Amino acid sequence: MGQLPLTGEEKSDANTLIPERPGLKSLREAAAGCTACPLHKGATQTVFGEGLKRSRLMMVGEQPGDREDREGHPFVGPAGRVLDKALERAEIERSDVYVTNVVKHFKWKPKGKRRIHQQPRAEEIKACAPWLEGELEVVDPELVLCLGATAVKAIMGPGYRVMRDRGTVGETLLGRPAMATVHPSSILRGPDEDRRDAMDAFIKDLRAAATTLDGG
Repeated sequence: MGQLPLTGEEKSDANTLIPERPGLKSLREAAAGCTACPLHKGATQTVFGEGLKRSRLMMVGEQPGDREDREGHPFVGPAGRVLDKALERAEIERSDVYVTNVVKHFKWKPKGKRRIHQQPRAEEIKACAPWLEGELEVVDPELVLCLGATAVKAIMGPGYRVMRDRGTVGETLLGRPAMATVHPSSILRGPDEDRRDAMDAFIKDLRAAATTLDGG
């Protein structure tokens, strides 16, 4: 199995849990017991990727959010609704896409009664990397679409920038094609007057990914 840029050579606890002959079901079951970093202590559960084996397109975000942590499924919260709308407008069936995150546990801090997202640190991404590597090996997508800076850095490397390189195909250290775009949550954070343009640009990137898969 290849290594993502932030994995390093040493073996984490996650590596010891990877099944000898991994499949999506066995990886998901093994990841449920992962304690490779402290994030599992504050999370409700591991949120593993979902989609069909051999999906041609894999979309990778940063980490599950509050809703995903509670429900156990990726991209079912506000950012997921943005993604669903964008996929519909780009004429891509979500059921044809494998969706996952670089980090499988929700990292948060309390603010009143709310749980506020915190960006994962490099060592947390590193600890979780074997699970994403396993998903990439099993699904073997033709293209990986990195949603946001964390996924871009983890998969495509530190030399790529979302806004500079979005919508164009680059190589990862694993030798498979990848493309950068924004995380759908960034569209929600923008001013109302900017959201339409941001959504249009995001849809354009999704269509570029579809065109790449079609050989365009």
